[in-house]
Amino acid sequence: MRSDFPLVRRLLLWLLALLLPACVDPYSPDIPAAKRSFLVVDGFLNAQGVTTIRLSRTFAVATQLKVPTETRAKVYMEDASGTRFPLTESPTGTYTSAYLTLNPARTYRLHIATDNGLLYASDFVPVKTTQPLDALDWRPENNGLAIYLSTHDDTKATQYYRWEYEETWEITPPFNPSVEYFNNAIRPIRVPYPTRCWGNERAPAIQLAKTTMLSQDVVTDFPLRRLDRTSDRLFTRYSILVQQHALTKDEYSYWEQLRKNTESLGTLFDPQPSQLTGNVHCLSNEAELAFGFVGAHSLAERRIFITHSQLPAGWPYVDGYKSCVPPDTAKDGISPLIRQGFLLPINIVLAGITVATPDCVDCRRRGSATRPAFW
Repeated sequence: MRSDFPLVRRLLLWLLALLLPACVDPYSPDIPAAKRSFLVVDGFLNAQGVTTIRLSRTFAVATQLKVPTETRAKVYMEDASGTRFPLTESPTGTYTSAYLTLNPARTYRLHIATDNGLLYASDFVPVKTTQPLDALDWRPENNGLAIYLSTHDDTKATQYYRWEYEETWEITPPFNPSVEYFNNAIRPIRVPYPTRCWGNERAPAIQLAKTTMLSQDVVTDFPLRRLDRTSDRLFTRYSILVQQHALTKDEYSYWEQLRKNTESLGTLFDPQPSQLTGNVHCLSNEAELAFGFVGAHSLAERRIFITHSQLPAGWPYVDGYKSCVPPDTAKDGISPLIRQGFLLPINIVLAGITVATPDCVDCRRRGSATRPAFW
């Protein structure tokens, strides 16, 4: 019976593939509006640096798009002896400490007093030291570029790892307009559009690994990120900043469950989502939930740069502006679309005026024109 289970599973999937296309109808369930909003705590206690904690509230997706922040809270860190380290709010909903070095012989927690009078605290946790990354490498592969990392801890005190990464890349628009539309006429452009911008994105994926089943506390060639060879992020210059966190077993379990709840759903055989809270509790009302896990550890970072000239010969140059070239031409005077701002003039030619959409001209729509300090 057990040996036939994979076959039965494949048959079920095959039958579903045949039946589902014929019986799928749009379905919009009536989801009751959430009557309560719960605190969400995002961040960790930095053992060697500035601690940053972001406070927000849960909300019904159907009611708004912007995450509501928790403002005017009084937040501080404290150790088991009662010594407190205050955090100040700036910007709204974000609370930061001074640069601190936590004592590894003590345990610490986060304390929060919200503006509406509720008191919250995380569990006391030990301080862990995050080892540096041994290597952050990239390699060309069949379908694109892969980024791998390696790390280790000779003392075997880490064992549970989490990684985050932030990507930055250059954006070069295809057009540099010489004219503009102003006061019902075409004139030489007064304020040029930027010729270079920088895109930036922090990865939402949860990257975890543990070495508890290994004889050594070593992570080798962990596959962190893959980019297709036609990715516009590789057009000129690309950078990735990787942050490494050393976790406790409980903190790892929290992130692992969060990963399963957010990334491993969608098929009949995926695990069902479970309620996930963490180690933050409301001291003034046990029925009041809070979400998040506040650990205490140092942070290890490493950044690499990749330029297109380093990639294998024959890899295409893809700038992400394929649909913009060639530009259109407004032949019959000034196009109404120019007057309405849907098209921007680029240059005056014999056939009229070359035009393009603002997205094809202004790279600030895809990134920032401010050069990053590390670039």
